[in-house]
Amino acid sequence: VQLVESGGGLVQPGGSLRLSCAASGFPFRSYSMYWSRQAPGKERELVATITSAGGSTTYADSVKGRFTISRDNAKNTVYLQMNSLKPEDTAVYYCYGVGTWGQGTQVTVSS
Repeated sequence: VQLVESGGGLVQPGGSLRLSCAASGFPFRSYSMYWSRQAPGKERELVATITSAGGSTTYADSVKGRFTISRDNAKNTVYLQMNSLKPEDTAVYYCYGVGTWGQGTQVTVSS
């Protein structure tokens, strides 16, 4: 099982980023997937979830209305579209599924 995140970087407040998580080694289309984040000195926070077929999603209150989780089961990939980014969104973002964490991708929101 492997999850590989990409798409992080430095962005100004109000900007956008799209994170991707490429999955391999398990039947991706059969599992719910998750994005979490961890800021320095803080506990890891669940940001968004999506069910196996993508029919249901949930979000943390802190990102609701700004972030969108989606998936492409043909590409074994889950995405996190992040809009209207704020400095407090700065964190390492992790993909999670089937008991496995990705290595994380850094998102920094700063002017």
